[in-house]
Amino acid sequence: MAGGGSLSVEKREKRGSFASKRKKPKRVSFVLDMTPLVDIAFLLLTFFMFTTTMNQPKVMEMSIPPDNDSPVDVPESKLFSLLVRGDGDVFWYKGLKENADYTKVQIEDLKKLVVNANMVESMRNELIMSLAISRKASYTDMIEVLDVLELSETDIIDMLNTVNISERKRKFALVPMDEDEEEEIDKLP
Repeated sequence: MAGGGSLSVEKREKRGSFASKRKKPKRVSFVLDMTPLVDIAFLLLTFFMFTTTMNQPKVMEMSIPPDNDSPVDVPESKLFSLLVRGDGDVFWYKGLKENADYTKVQIEDLKKLVVNANMVESMRNELIMSLAISRKASYTDMIEVLDVLELSETDIIDMLNTVNISERKRKFALVPMDEDEEEEIDKLP
């Protein structure tokens, strides 16, 4: 046969005379005590939890006056009202409600409108703004308008500093929207 191999099955003896008598050595198993590792992991976890600063909630500062039922006389020329309708549209008017000429303003143009209204020469630092929000309006719409009003304050303060007025007498109020007023702006396009 080619290849030189043998087809017969022969039992071959292992080399060496001690090979058959030799015992296999026992494997020594390695046991790792995990208790200290777990302790250190928890210590590190608690250390990082106590030393890490968490995200601070973003809070908008609003000073709310105490409940006062005494009427306040305000000249009609110094009143500026913003109204937020249930669908998020913003309207404004100057003066009293009875003489209101509602004008719609886009949220992008609201900052410019507020800054210009506050910087009229006869009204500088004396304009009283009121913000009335419909009960149907979303929370997001309210926050968006408040953010724009907050951003406009920096521009107003900068402009007041250019005309040597160092202190901003911010006059701003959140007022409840009357049902009549809500019906009136709901009719507007």
